[in-house]
Amino acid sequence: MSSSNKPVVPEAKEAMNRFKMEAANEVGVTLKQGYNGDLTSRQAGSIGGQMVKKMIQAYENSMK
Repeated sequence: MSSSNKPVVPEAKEAMNRFKMEAANEVGVTLKQGYNGDLTSRQAGSIGGQMVKKMIQAYENSMK
């Protein structure tokens, strides 16, 4: 199985970028438009963790 960062729905790319920026803002990490390779692992993990947390919350809310 190969790993890829390609979205399953290519049209969702802009929405995912907005979601990432929102999550970064919520955890206090400033992202630039484009490449953000200067982030620490901790910062990147905080953003990813916040995104997962919000996705789980959205799924749980849809089950109500």
